[in-house]
Parts: sequence; C-alpha cells; structure tokens
Amino acid sequence: MNSGLYFGRVTHTRAFPRRHRFSYRIWYLFADLDELDTLDRTVRGFTVDRPGPVSFWSRDHGPRDGSPLRGWAEGALASAGVDLEGGPIRVLCFPRVLGYVFNPLSVWFCHHRDGRLSAIVYEVSNTFGEQHSYVVPVEDGARPGDRVRSEFDKELFVSPFIDMEARYDFTARVPDDRVSVVVRESVAQGRVLTATLLARRVPLNGRGLARAFFGRPLVTAKVIGGIHGEALRLWIKGVRYQRRGAPPEQAITTVGAAGSPRPGRWVA
Repeated sequence: MNSGLYFGRVTHTRAFPRRHRFSYRIWYLFADLDELDTLDRTVRGFTVDRPGPVSFWSRDHGPRDGSPLRGWAEGALASAGVDLEGGPIRVLCFPRVLGYVFNPLSVWFCHHRDGRLSAIVYEVSNTFGEQHSYVVPVEDGARPGDRVRSEFDKELFVSPFIDMEARYDFTARVPDDRVSVVVRESVAQGRVLTATLLARRVPLNGRGLARAFFGRPLVTAKVIGGIHGEALRLWIKGVRYQRRGAPPEQAITTVGAAGSPRPGRWVA
C-alpha cells in the first residue's frame, strides 16, 4: 500500500512585530485516492465517507460536495497543463477523528503514471470556512525523497495577524519514510512566519491506527483549539488585528501560469 500514517511535529515561529513560537506533536493520514476503498474494507477503525473512529470524507476536500476527488484534482491539473495519464494522487491531511476535522493545509502529491511527481496542490483553509488551492506544476518531475520548492503570492486570508499583501515560499519533501513541509511567509518588512512539519512514516494498518487514535485521540480538536489559543496570545502581546477582505473570486490559483511566478523546482 502506498497509503500510510505520519507521526511528527508542527512548529510555528513568528519573527515580528512580536517574537512568538509554538510547537506540538501531530499525526497525519497519507491517502492514495486509488486505495481508499481497500483501506475502508481492510483497516479496522478506518472508514471512508461514513462514520467511524478515524475517517476520510470526500466532502472535506476539493469542491466540498462529496464528488470524486480524482475528478476534481485532474480538472485542476488540466488547467495547469498537467496530465497524469492515470497516475496516482496522494493527499497528506488530517482525517476526521471521532467525526471532527479541520485542515489548515492539505498537500496533494500528484504523480505521472511513470512515478515522477508532476504537480503539488496546496489546499489551504481558514477558520472562516473558506478554502483556496494553489496548483504547482513540478519542473522535470521529482522522486520520493526529493524536495520541491515553489513561491507564489498569498490569495486567501488566513491569519488575522498577517497582512494579505504577502508571499509564500513552500518547500515539500516528496513522501517516502519521511515527509516535511516548510512554509515561509513574507511581507514588505521581511519574513514574518515560518511553519514546519517534520514527520516519519508508519504503516496504515490496525496497529498503526490504534497507536495514532489512542496516543493522540484529540489531534484534530487540538489543531483548531491551538489556532484560537495562539491567536489570543498574539493579541495579548499587542499584535495588531488585520481586517479580513473578500475571498478570491477563483477557488484555484495555478502557479506558473502566464503572469504568475515560476512553477515548483526540486532542490537538493
């Protein structure tokens, strides 16, 4: 199975106007879309599009209407000129745990049928119920263990303490026994935030899922609770609240399209 679980840590470091740092342990689901039906049948405690202790729901991603996610992803990739020719699509995300989930960032690794990574989709959600996806074609492909870096402008209001006039710098390691995602966010004054995920893989089976569920049963609740708790700490430190603007008109931004920043490139 290409699907798995990743256990690790998320760290956020803010540089200004007040220094602020927090870190917490997490676990993620890494799901191959073509394996979901098999996982639903064979992994005890894991369900797809139905209630269960740990579950993956199609309506938590993409168009949020429960329609097949491969069709949504392939449509988004087609707008960027990417054809996987039936290759695998794998998403790194939080699953629902006891029926609840909030995914600030889901990362879609989209492979050509020959195994090369053809694109990454960064699916960003905010606490106001809005989502936006950034489709990043990958130059020359990449293999598991390679790191892919891409830069693009921020389109969706996320943190009420960071201005919308900002730019992202993403570096993602194509998952193998480890995965990492580093997000650097900069504004006119310089880099304001660095967020890092570092995690190691364990098998997605009954034993691995039990370790995740019983070891950190409130992982998804902790994410949303931590967001609001850290926001309160920033407010107490005197960080100015930013006004929320209108969401972007388009649900998807293609990185590397005409007039856009260059696509992802893999780095040593």
